Amino acid sequence: MGIIEILLLAVALSMDAFAVAICKGLSLKHVKVKQSLIVGLWFGGFQALMPFLGYLIGAALRLFVDTFVPWIAFVLLVLIGANMLREALSKEEEDGCGCTESEVQAQSGLAPMAMFTVAVATSIDALAAGFSLLTLPTFSFVMVAVAIIGVVTCLLSAGGVYVGHLFGAKHQKMAEVSGGVILILLGLKIIIEHLFFK
Repeated sequence: MGIIEILLLAVALSMDAFAVAICKGLSLKHVKVKQSLIVGLWFGGFQALMPFLGYLIGAALRLFVDTFVPWIAFVLLVLIGANMLREALSKEEEDGCGCTESEVQAQSGLAPMAMFTVAVATSIDALAAGFSLLTLPTFSFVMVAVAIIGVVTCLLSAGGVYVGHLFGAKHQKMAEVSGGVILILLGLKIIIEHLFFK
């Protein structure tokens, strides 16, 4: 996995946080830089932490599953991507701006507890995706990947608050579909490289 693939992984993993940030933007009467930074830092921080934890868990078990790491990464990325596609394409009742009513209510606050809950919820997929970082050659490369994932999510989430406030959530579904497709393609790339280019 190279820098381009890491960037694609970062963008794909950040799509859930981006969609939630859009909903937060919908709920705010006035958006300030401080508010968008709060959202970006919460989401970016957890989106960096979770894949690192996933990597550590996978590394601890690596002696037992070393042969299966590419398969585990493939299965997890495809499952996460398919789940993102399913959620994006579901016929769930939406409000006029593209977010479900429950999403807007649950994601409207910027208080620490509200942000913690949503940041954890949107980064669970990244915990599982952390197994794919086991395919990286060195620990320093893993740290670079984690930092890229965090920074990309922070920037997209901060921007998502403005997108939601200015344009509504009409781009939310497209973002989630794109993220799902990217994760599935990354999973396929990992397993193809393992099978044919090892």
